[in-house]
Amino acid sequence: MKTNPPTPAALGFHMPAEWELHEATWLTWPRGAGASFPGKFDPVPAYWVKLAEELSPHEVVHIVVHDEAHEEIVRRFLAASPKLSRDRVFLHRFGCNECWCRDHGPVFVVPKPESRNPKPEIAVLDWRYNAWGGKYPPWDLDDAVPQRVAQTLGLPLFSPDMVLEGGSIDVNGRGTLLTTESVLLNKNRNPQFTKPQIEQRLRDYLGVTHILWLGGGIAGDDTDGHVDDIARFVDARTVVACAEEDPADENHAPLLENLKRLRAMRDQDGQPLRVIELPMPGRLEGRGQRLPASYANFYIANNVVLVPVYSHRNDSRALKILQRCFPTRRVVGIECTDLVWGLGALHCVTQQQPKMT
Repeated sequence: MKTNPPTPAALGFHMPAEWELHEATWLTWPRGAGASFPGKFDPVPAYWVKLAEELSPHEVVHIVVHDEAHEEIVRRFLAASPKLSRDRVFLHRFGCNECWCRDHGPVFVVPKPESRNPKPEIAVLDWRYNAWGGKYPPWDLDDAVPQRVAQTLGLPLFSPDMVLEGGSIDVNGRGTLLTTESVLLNKNRNPQFTKPQIEQRLRDYLGVTHILWLGGGIAGDDTDGHVDDIARFVDARTVVACAEEDPADENHAPLLENLKRLRAMRDQDGQPLRVIELPMPGRLEGRGQRLPASYANFYIANNVVLVPVYSHRNDSRALKILQRCFPTRRVVGIECTDLVWGLGALHCVTQQQPKMT
């Protein structure tokens, strides 16, 4: 009789919170041949240089590149930076289609604190990736990145056989996961699965016990509504959630609905969530559409929080709110008007690798 192999949760693994200690951050360097930045690629590579500069003093930076020619281009950009901690930056010639490492990159799981799981102490999840419901072919090289990472690091690999992007989930590291119905229940991802089946896979592979569902995302978001543009855990019981103050703005109603849901939600221990409102940066237009500009697309790294800003009057408000949420970290605003042209920002292009202590 055939038996299924044990799941990560059964082996004592779980996905830690983003603010827990990192070994590294993974990035995928953008390509001019990609589909992400039509008509506006020239200012884009500077963002990856900036990310490497900000992150490398605090943790290792791994960068996925496409081929030998792409690697040479990347090395020239990095060599021109006087601020880089070069001994902590590593390039990997895996092949790539686009630059959104949060969604196609490796999701790491580690043993729960109470687990007695033997070494290796970290593992990689290889969720299937289909470019947000088949929107931007080809995506085969991106889909293979987690496998290449596991091979390179010599880590075990689990394959959930379900489409899931990293930007569609957020965890508090204590058992609670936050996501949206508009993405995980979208028939362009996993039409063969029911909601209970999707929830079971999240429990089995991410080690969560409590799943919270928000509705939809913000205007202009081609992912169908990733949670990392609308609401994020900043500690085990606190969520920052976007709120659009202008009632005439198309984001006002859906964000208000999400806020109402969050205020009625409880964590894995039955405790109410603490909800902090985060403003929105107004309407930003580009490439003939509204761009999904949001302050919630920040990245929490060792000692630093990198926050997208958009030359808007709410930039300083958002930075002050997030600095209060992370008093022991330096909160850095990075002007992202050119980056969000690609319909994503700082969290979308980063993926954390936790450190075992």
